[in-house]
Amino acid sequence: MKKVVLAYSGGLDTSFCLKYLQQQGYEVHTILVNTGGFSNDELSAIEKRACELGSKAHVNADIVDKYYEKAIKFLVFGNVLKNNTYPLSVSAERVFQAIEAIQYAKTIGASAIAHGSTGAGNDQIRFDLIFRTIAPEIEIITPIRDLKLSRQAEVEWLQKEGVEYSWEKAQYSINKGIWGTSVGGKETLTSNLPLPEEAFPSQIKETEPTKVTLHFEKGELVGIDDQFSKPTDNIVKLEESASAYGIGRDIHVGDTIIGIKGRVGFEAAAPLVIIKAHHLLEKHVLTKWQQYWKEQLGNWYGMLFHEGQYLDPVMRNIETFLADTQLNVTGKVAVTLRPYHFSLDGIESQHDLMNTQFGQYGEMNNAWTAEDAKGFIKILGNSQAIYSQVNSEQYV
Repeated sequence: MKKVVLAYSGGLDTSFCLKYLQQQGYEVHTILVNTGGFSNDELSAIEKRACELGSKAHVNADIVDKYYEKAIKFLVFGNVLKNNTYPLSVSAERVFQAIEAIQYAKTIGASAIAHGSTGAGNDQIRFDLIFRTIAPEIEIITPIRDLKLSRQAEVEWLQKEGVEYSWEKAQYSINKGIWGTSVGGKETLTSNLPLPEEAFPSQIKETEPTKVTLHFEKGELVGIDDQFSKPTDNIVKLEESASAYGIGRDIHVGDTIIGIKGRVGFEAAAPLVIIKAHHLLEKHVLTKWQQYWKEQLGNWYGMLFHEGQYLDPVMRNIETFLADTQLNVTGKVAVTLRPYHFSLDGIESQHDLMNTQFGQYGEMNNAWTAEDAKGFIKILGNSQAIYSQVNSEQYV
């Protein structure tokens, strides 16, 4: 029998794919790529369901630390927020789930790889782009997209095949990972309705303000409140404390890769606090032009990542630049958490360029004289002064 690897989540679409591919004569191997958000009990339940549905072998691949090193780290370095809003919570993890799945397919000698994406979203593009780039010799099978199946049609077909799991559609679609949780529902299909409080997976538990101190070393979050650990542990810890205040909720509106507008809710407490705190620290320790070019390249990096272009070599070039800018991004950032929002209180860093020995803004000029300032202003305005005198009629 021909082997196929199915990127499996345990939900309706991928469960349909598993049974359908078996009927097409394939030996189906399933893989769940965990980028954070799954408990051990959930992973065990998904593996059990895959085996009950006929998976020849199931793998739960934990790539949280790899995902951080290869992706999240650079999203922080670049302060990446799609449309100044969205921290690429799902779009970035899809790329790495695709990479892991196709590498597994090559390892076991599969002739095909499958996923449960529809033909109306971004994920189909992210998966297929990675598959075609890494293993163009492996066939891509997409039953849901190709058969244009409705959810009800999938349920009815599975019932005929003797599969009687409960497939009740949740009111809200939740996709959770270490870098944020997406939330989809009837409101996100409109342009005017907000998501209600109950749609978000984390509810308000804390109301009194609390202060936390984030420790950065060369751009990476290495500690919280003088407790130091690896960045992934710190992200999980910060998410737990900040989400209890309802921080990080928003709705992202953007252009999909296929050209239509899309709207999705999300909850990303830790990512938003980390990115904003990191950005504040950079304002103090980087030069004007470092910040300028970081903003340009960070935006490009996020856009290409969002659209599945992660394997283009220009991404490695941008990562090299972003990593190099982090040499002096070391220090502490004080943050206050409050219900629904947070404030950045200030920073401490040995690399702080807001140094009083040179001057204090609006107060004292220590490193230059009044005559120096007058000469600088005269030369700085020389070009526009010449233009205004030559074209004086424009100012009448």
